[in-house]
Amino acid sequence: MDGLGRVFNVVAVADDVYVPLKDASAVSFVCHLGAGDTFTVTSAASAGGSGAAVLATVDHFYDSTGTGGAWSKVTQAAASTVVNNGTAGHDCSVFTISEAELPAGHTHVKVASTSTGTVVAILHDLKVGRAPENLPALV
Repeated sequence: MDGLGRVFNVVAVADDVYVPLKDASAVSFVCHLGAGDTFTVTSAASAGGSGAAVLATVDHFYDSTGTGGAWSKVTQAAASTVVNNGTAGHDCSVFTISEAELPAGHTHVKVASTSTGTVVAILHDLKVGRAPENLPALV
């Protein structure tokens, strides 16, 4: 069986897009902009953003180059933002939001770039493995 559907599902263009965590236990966001960017995490009760609130649970993330360089761990006080500063080795950031971090009643999470950065959402720890063609639409 392929990784897609068994291990993960993905939204390739996920900047400012709510993704559901009802069929996955966690989502990792891959955020990139060579010049650096700030990415803000928000949760909501629906794909339309009802009850939206910033989600200040990110206490660490990993930085690298956007071309597969080594990863370095960055720790911070729990916040709703991740900043990659665009210096060498710090233009791509990855962090994970687990279903358990969402407030009661919230089922969706999004990451928004404050500039022109790209965001990829990789939903993982799927609750049910499926063939890729049987995965539910995410957006």
